Amino acid sequence: MSQLKLLLQVALRNLFVSKINILIGGIIFFGTVLVVVGGAFVDSMDEAMSRSIIGSVAGHIQVYSERSKDELSLFGQMGGEPDLSALDDFAHIKELVQKHPNVKTVVPMGTSGALITSGNTVDLTLARLRDLYKKAAQGDTPELREQIHSLQAHVRHIISLIEEDMKRRSAIVDEAATDPADVEALARARSEAFWADFDKAPFDSLEFLENRIAPQMTDGDMVYLRYVGTDLVNFQKTFDRMRIVDGGPVPQGRRGMLLSKFFYEESFKLKTARRLDLIKEARDLNHKTIALDPQLERWVKENQSQTREIIFQLDPIKTKQAVERLQRALGSQETDLGKLLPTFLAMDDANFDTRYQQFYSELAPLLDLYRIRIGDDLTITAFTRTGYVQSINVKIFGTYQFDGLEKSALAGGLNLMDLMSFRELYGYLTAEKKAELEKLQAASGVQEVKREDAESALFGEEGSATLVAEATPGLIDEDKQLDGLAQKLHREELATRVYTQQEIESGVVLSAAVLLKDPEKLEQTLAELQASAKDSGLPLRVISWQKASGLIGQFVLVAKLVLYAAVFIIFVVALVIINNAMMMATLQRVREVGTLRAIGAQRSFVLSMVLVETLVLGLVFGTLGATVGGIIMRMLGRVGIPAGNEALYFFFSGPRLFPSLHVSNLVEAFVIVLVVSALSTFYPAFLATRVSPLRAMQTDE
Repeated sequence: MSQLKLLLQVALRNLFVSKINILIGGIIFFGTVLVVVGGAFVDSMDEAMSRSIIGSVAGHIQVYSERSKDELSLFGQMGGEPDLSALDDFAHIKELVQKHPNVKTVVPMGTSGALITSGNTVDLTLARLRDLYKKAAQGDTPELREQIHSLQAHVRHIISLIEEDMKRRSAIVDEAATDPADVEALARARSEAFWADFDKAPFDSLEFLENRIAPQMTDGDMVYLRYVGTDLVNFQKTFDRMRIVDGGPVPQGRRGMLLSKFFYEESFKLKTARRLDLIKEARDLNHKTIALDPQLERWVKENQSQTREIIFQLDPIKTKQAVERLQRALGSQETDLGKLLPTFLAMDDANFDTRYQQFYSELAPLLDLYRIRIGDDLTITAFTRTGYVQSINVKIFGTYQFDGLEKSALAGGLNLMDLMSFRELYGYLTAEKKAELEKLQAASGVQEVKREDAESALFGEEGSATLVAEATPGLIDEDKQLDGLAQKLHREELATRVYTQQEIESGVVLSAAVLLKDPEKLEQTLAELQASAKDSGLPLRVISWQKASGLIGQFVLVAKLVLYAAVFIIFVVALVIINNAMMMATLQRVREVGTLRAIGAQRSFVLSMVLVETLVLGLVFGTLGATVGGIIMRMLGRVGIPAGNEALYFFFSGPRLFPSLHVSNLVEAFVIVLVVSALSTFYPAFLATRVSPLRAMQTDE
């Protein structure tokens, strides 16, 4: 004990005597700060991202079929959606999984995607006009007739604008590039005779406009819609970060859809308005300026050059109102809306806030800000699992978002659909589809023939073939044959039908999210659920949230590997520098070591002295580094680290990451410091023990 006390006294005495010790201490100090801050940051981001994934769609555990060709990837994968085999009976899966004492709830899921069109201005206007004519057929009123005339005027205004655009294009490019059929269609739609006869056969006239005029508009977009089929009521109860923003939830047991608020804003909002929103967010949240940020400057220029989307929306009455409002805002006498809009949208840092407010207070009331509105039916066309095309109409009940992930494109890329609609798009034979097929079979006289009897039924001996029918043109009334079926399976009936919980759960799903009571027992629960599935003969694959999220879930693992690689490099560099520094320090202390040896100090004492000095140096400067690292993390934990882009919103689980420091981060830092200090000292310490007392005493000062 007395020897250890002496060694510590010597170590403390020599701590700041040499500049070399200060150099070594500085290396240890900065290395410790890096390890503490880096480790705490990565661990905090791991916790934040796990909250994002677990709280948005994955749960703690995902269950899917082990017969699947691909691994489950809830956020998609390169090349499209993963190829998963279906789980035929969710109710059976749920019963098995919920037997585990650590399972809190099980949510059915199926993820897929489809291309949809957002519709162009002509499509949307004609659709509204068609609805008005349908209402007028049930009972015409002066108010309806006024609305019809207003929309007719709007359509005629749009046609004139399309014709002007065509003339401009013809002046720039070869006239041969213009389709003569398009020119002829526009001429007919512009004629007084066409509109004079419009009310005589309005639906025929609308069909002509939809087929021949609407395709000439280019402002419609194809949008990729990713959706999750699920039990919507159970989903909202389970994932408590979910919040309805617009509209309301889908009623229990009903068909319907909730669009992600992020997706709704990005895909269906008027592009000019969306760009203005993005500029405002960048200025207010990230303190960017239009003058210095190229992206903001580009958005302003796009708004100035892409005004046709606004002009096409305005009928003559609204055009006049827009001109008057812009004249007041700009103090201008210009009467051409096509010139007023670019001038108004020429925004800079000085006038942006005023113009932004004027856009929403003056122009927005005259416009349809969204191509699809809450309460509309969205037509989704997708390929089923067997390859044929299936289309359904789903009512949009509202929009939703996850608290803290409002700006995340990853969390905001998934839209929620009821399970019955998902199964129909997936190609699953629902009760309605089965009834439809049976009705069609009965109406058409189709017979079911076994495979082995098909040849004789088709090509049997004369008079024995059973699958023979004579064509009788004009004798089959298709409307009469299918009238009852059409009434029963009409889309409106499907939209209003209420399904029981048993119907929702007794059917196909692609996966299931499992929420645990105690997340700390995740690995144990994974193993036990996998064993239970194997014992019951169910072909299930049970995986954690991190694996279920695909490449996204591996981001933190990559970040940790980068951190470990950086620490290893610093470890090696510090080892070399400290070793060289200790070699120099040892050579400078040859006389001191020789004197100690001459007065009786053993080699073990000299070795211990050098090692203890280095360890004390590491502990002192390591403690200082850990303290500074802790202070840095405490400050960052208070103010937070802002998410500079949409991707970081997801990884930070919100607009800011508030990192925290764990004891494990300090322990890791001290272990690394002590290991580096010890390893870098062994060889210099060994050299010190080889110093001869006689040679040391003879060394010149």
